[in-house]
Amino acid sequence: MSSDRHLLCLGLGYTARRFARVMMARGWRVSGTARTDAGAAAVARDGITGRVFDRDRPLPVEILRDVTHVLVSVPPDEGGDPVLDVMTPAFAAAAPDLAWVGYLSTTGIYGDTGGAWVDEDSPTVPTQARSRRRLEAESAWLGLHRDHGLPVEVFRLSGIYGPGRSALDSVRTGRAHRAVKPGHVSCRIHVDDIAQVLAAAVDRPSPGTIYTLADREPAPPQDVVAEACALLGVEPPPEVALEDAGLSPMALSFYAETRRVRADRVAERLGVRLLHPTYREGLRAILAEERGNAGANEP
Repeated sequence: MSSDRHLLCLGLGYTARRFARVMMARGWRVSGTARTDAGAAAVARDGITGRVFDRDRPLPVEILRDVTHVLVSVPPDEGGDPVLDVMTPAFAAAAPDLAWVGYLSTTGIYGDTGGAWVDEDSPTVPTQARSRRRLEAESAWLGLHRDHGLPVEVFRLSGIYGPGRSALDSVRTGRAHRAVKPGHVSCRIHVDDIAQVLAAAVDRPSPGTIYTLADREPAPPQDVVAEACALLGVEPPPEVALEDAGLSPMALSFYAETRRVRADRVAERLGVRLLHPTYREGLRAILAEERGNAGANEP
């Protein structure tokens, strides 16, 4: 790939940075936004052109002029989608010149299925406010595809984990718990699998398509913590009933819904084979990466 490919990441967070690294390795130019000047400066230190973006500091209208691909990971807030609120005219005008726009959403838009399986064609019945906002934002982005030809694809992500953001880190910092809610499972996806799916979608664009992303083994969260403890060689914390775990309202909200997410479309349409088909492979890969980085830093 040549440097005439220019990826703009609106919201250069954890996942977008991982994807940006993949595309930079291909020789692409990458720009990204942060909410503060300090954040934009940090982005620049990674070799990415950093810009500040929020509702009060919108990007200039010409920002899309030399951009070919866009990844949107800015979450909606109580006022709606900040990007659409200030950039809809710019995207509508740039639609003919953009090759791909990816919008990162969440499988939370399916709500609580009692553990039943969902996929891209399942009903969306979000029960939490943040998931309802995501579904509204999804619909608005897909509306730009329908009304203006913007080449949007939507990626509904399960719980994201990876280096620096996994059960391994929770165990090391003493924040891990094994709260048990009978019958509850959660779905997750390694950040590197998200990055490879996004890269494959760039190579095989299909505007208007929705993809769900999850690994192949929905599992109780306490099992993931136990696996992390085993890999680190420490005793797992005791299992406790959810109501006795003393979790914050935000943490409890992740136990309010249970569903199993099927992600066959990424294999069928994009030919992607997961690098980490379950949390076991994912946690082992994180450890290997950490140890490799530690070795590289030794004098």
